[in-house]
Amino acid sequence: MSDSEPNGRRTALEVVPKPVLVEADARDRVATFTALLEAHRGERHIVALQDYPDPDAISAALAYQMMAERFDIKADIVYEGAISHQENLALVRLLDIEIIRYNDEIRLSDYNHSVFLDNQGTTTALTERLETAGVTPLVIIDHHELQGILQAQFTDIRPMSATVTMLVEYLRSGLGRCEPGRPDTERLATALMHGLRSETDGLIRAREEDFIAAAYLSRFVNDEMLRSVLRVNRSRAVMEVILSALSRRTINNGYSFAGIGYIRIDDRDAIPQAADFLLTEENVHTSIVFGIVTGPRESLMGSLRTSKLTLDVDHFLKDAFGCDARGRFYGGGRHGAGGFEIPVGFLQAADDEQQRQLKWQVFHRQVERMLLDKIGAIHAERTAKSRDASPPATNGTTPASQE
Repeated sequence: MSDSEPNGRRTALEVVPKPVLVEADARDRVATFTALLEAHRGERHIVALQDYPDPDAISAALAYQMMAERFDIKADIVYEGAISHQENLALVRLLDIEIIRYNDEIRLSDYNHSVFLDNQGTTTALTERLETAGVTPLVIIDHHELQGILQAQFTDIRPMSATVTMLVEYLRSGLGRCEPGRPDTERLATALMHGLRSETDGLIRAREEDFIAAAYLSRFVNDEMLRSVLRVNRSRAVMEVILSALSRRTINNGYSFAGIGYIRIDDRDAIPQAADFLLTEENVHTSIVFGIVTGPRESLMGSLRTSKLTLDVDHFLKDAFGCDARGRFYGGGRHGAGGFEIPVGFLQAADDEQQRQLKWQVFHRQVERMLLDKIGAIHAERTAKSRDASPPATNGTTPASQE
């Protein structure tokens, strides 16, 4: 008996075999990437991470660093900003990951090429510095939407759950020397597993390719080390930011907004943790926490978290905040999470406390207005006021009091 109907249509129970194109594409990517590394054997690369790197970025960078070693390429992992999330700090310290915070003493011109992982140059201040130093992009591997800012010799940008999943694909091909019992293999696999868990909310949002990557890594992971990274407690500063967000929040149609004022750059990762917390409130489907982060340069930063399946986070933030003169969007994201950063500019010079408070009031009011406008709350309020202000219909009759 045929599995198909006489007219050629497939029945509901027919199993359609997977096309081999995906595997062929993977082999082509690996072959191209391998040839590229071979062509640049012996060079020195800088892996430019976003200003505030997360586990996905850090572990992906470690993977590139170890793969590059096979071609005698020295790859330095560099960021400009801060690592303040407790789990991120634990990841770097417990796994002894050498990651460099940029300073003026680093000679960028000493590098042959730059590598961008888990970003496309839009979330790191290193992009312009490297361009000025004449260091050209060699590799971009990222799972976010295409930004179109940088051009590299090798680009792998796919809408996947995590950059880690993409790097594991290269490791599985043989580019990485992953062997059970080897300390460097355990270290790398543990970092990658944490990056994968973090980016997929503990594998809750994981897709088939993520589970394949997790299954591969599970053969090498140091379970005790991973548990040590995951059980780090929140700091007092984070708890205070969460308390501030909770006390200052306003809720409108399922959206929870909280402006928390000024926050030190070293506590910056408390913002997304506060957004995570606000999302747990009843009848809230989207939370947004923002504040002015103080440091070498002041920026207004915010994080968005949502459980609303129909909310396109990337489009929401880009549409709400727009872009700068160079076409770089102030915000963006992925499924369920996103962030935004808006430079304060020359106003950061205000040292007087009264000026600082006035500055915050201006930024706070503007961000709230933009967000309320985006969710349609301002339009709804204007419509309601207009309706209330309209004279009641009389149907041609005169009220008795006016007769």
